[in-house]
Amino acid sequence: MSTAQQLNTRFGIDGHLSFAEDAGGLVVAKISNAQATASLCMQGAHLMTWQPRSQPLPVVWLSRDAKLAAGKSIRGGAPVCWPWFGAHPSEPGFPGHGYARTVQWRMVESGKEPDGATRLLLRLQQSEKTRVQWPHDCTLELTVIVGETLRMELSTENTGAGDFTIGEALHTYFRIGDIGAVRVTGLENCDYWDKVGGSVLKRQSGQITFSGETDRVYVNTAAECVIEDDQLGRRIHVAKSGSLSTVVWTPWTEKAAKMGDMGQPDGWREMVCIESVNAMENVVKVAAGTRHTMIVEYRAEPV
Repeated sequence: MSTAQQLNTRFGIDGHLSFAEDAGGLVVAKISNAQATASLCMQGAHLMTWQPRSQPLPVVWLSRDAKLAAGKSIRGGAPVCWPWFGAHPSEPGFPGHGYARTVQWRMVESGKEPDGATRLLLRLQQSEKTRVQWPHDCTLELTVIVGETLRMELSTENTGAGDFTIGEALHTYFRIGDIGAVRVTGLENCDYWDKVGGSVLKRQSGQITFSGETDRVYVNTAAECVIEDDQLGRRIHVAKSGSLSTVVWTPWTEKAAKMGDMGQPDGWREMVCIESVNAMENVVKVAAGTRHTMIVEYRAEPV
């Protein structure tokens, strides 16, 4: 694992990108340019925050009680779920949402885009432990471009001789005014699996509003979603390609209290997850010698 000093020497960009160790020893990339600020933990290639300079509050939410610890996931930001989403299909002892979000990634490239945005390219580091869970030859890379918009590209290349199937997600948490007041549009008339209602298949009627725990997997949709937030006076757009599932999630009071890191007592009210996913019937077969890429772009605009 590279130290912050080594990363600064090789990849740091004056006025754009620097690296530092947090109190627990994890290395965090800090991005600051004329368009936006952001932070990303090298463990998990976990984008933790993103705030365009046009916005008075962050767009990507990080819990005030988030903990950075070796081998543990971070509450908030945009966790990378891979190579499966949710529980492993056959091994209950394997971690939920895969291992990508809790292992070290390696910085491969950094640079400045022509428009002034900052670009990072990271690659997952495989190990004997990860190969027990995923015995396939492959390369997983994440490209993050931080500017007035945020672009994330998760790319899986099958470098082996056999095909394999992946589930994946960018499990993004968004900062909102209040969960009881926001609306999500773009998924009208889509089918979804209601995980709170016992994994029942339903169809979305109209826009999505929230009055209790919500955990839905919308399937067979590449639609752009919009979080309509009158309280903060903005719309957050989530546009994607290479993804045919969208998860909409809020834990609500009881579940948030059990989690312990949601920013008690009411931090959960200031976030909603709109996740760009390939899961359930939309898992992706990656043939030998081919590459699959999921791309998501986020932007915020005034109402």
